Amino acid sequence: MNFASIMYQSSASKGQELVAERMVKFAKRLGLEAWYITSIYHDGNPVVSEREAELTGKNYVVYSEDPAIKLPTIRVASYKTTWPPRRIVFRDFVTVLINIDRELGLDFVVTHSTLWNGPEETARWVLWKKLMRSLGERIPPTVMGHMSHYQPPDPLRYSLVERTYRMAWNTTAFPFIFKASSMVLVLTPLEAEEMVTMGAPPDSIHLFPGGLDDDFAELVDRADTRSFREKYGIPEDAKVVAYLGTVEYRKNPLAVAKIARHFKDRRDVFFVIAGRPGDQWEEVKRTVRGLKNIVLTGELKDEEKAALVKTSYLNIIMSRMEGFGLTQLEFMYGGVPVVTSAVYGQKWLVRNGVDGVHVNGPDDVNGAASAVDALLKDEERWKEMSRNARERARGFLFSKLMRELVDRARAALGK
Repeated sequence: MNFASIMYQSSASKGQELVAERMVKFAKRLGLEAWYITSIYHDGNPVVSEREAELTGKNYVVYSEDPAIKLPTIRVASYKTTWPPRRIVFRDFVTVLINIDRELGLDFVVTHSTLWNGPEETARWVLWKKLMRSLGERIPPTVMGHMSHYQPPDPLRYSLVERTYRMAWNTTAFPFIFKASSMVLVLTPLEAEEMVTMGAPPDSIHLFPGGLDDDFAELVDRADTRSFREKYGIPEDAKVVAYLGTVEYRKNPLAVAKIARHFKDRRDVFFVIAGRPGDQWEEVKRTVRGLKNIVLTGELKDEEKAALVKTSYLNIIMSRMEGFGLTQLEFMYGGVPVVTSAVYGQKWLVRNGVDGVHVNGPDDVNGAASAVDALLKDEERWKEMSRNARERARGFLFSKLMRELVDRARAALGK
């Protein structure tokens, strides 16, 4: 079976893109021929120029090993949009799909995200093939899955203009995409309810909760915590409270910096804010200036991320919106309980009082500080949460989730 995961860019750190990329990696390990179909961009920067893609005569470039993500990748001629914001669209994508199908064969495809043209044009192409087959045309079928990584159009995160545009896209695009999709992949049961409400047939729902990369799990198991502490000046006897993610408004690490201020006179706890600089970087830098109980590391390599996970006593995330929380899953695998703002998918992933603590939203700095303090004092409770967190995360290994998805696709294809 030949498989393609379709997403508007590749990334080294963004959750939706990582899930899409890992589908290709683990499909290959299951013996499938697999490709990542994406734009010319990696984290917003071109890997190949659009002109080079056009000069192939097919509007795409095929890499047996992409220079950015080291996976079999097809980069499609594409451009960044002015509206909607933060999106990239493919040029002439139905024609691109026709040519890829002829050249390589596509039995099973999964499209990702919303507010861009990939899912809609893939749905149009799949429905077109279905209609031709129904009228006697002898062409091979293609099974489609769609994974929105859905985040509600929340007024706390989006302006009125963007929120209403998202509502309009959901209302018009989802029913069409669902009509073509044999599977609607969801991160949580909460998202499943939303998708059914917007028109997805209940029997098309397939729970695919993010997925913990098996390779990263192995890195955590063998990580060197001593060298990490030495590199970032973390006292050997201090318990580490860690934030890991892009330093941006949506993820709200500024709240973590404010929480660290509550502990500025304590020697038993040390805070780490790690991740790629984003739109909150300068404000976070100003807030932590002069504090001796916190370090701002910048972006970490995978080995250092794994070491941070293994070093940590608690993970903290005060995000304004999270469809799921891949990073929280990684910490949980390391036996690290999570203090979370409990927005959307987080409230399902992290069970309050079982493998973490829910606070009252992204601005509850005092509540989060109290939760951290309570777990610093109560090691028995922490140990119980640590065991629960690791056990829960083990059930979400990507190899397991991908095997289940491929089995369902094979059944749909009759293979």
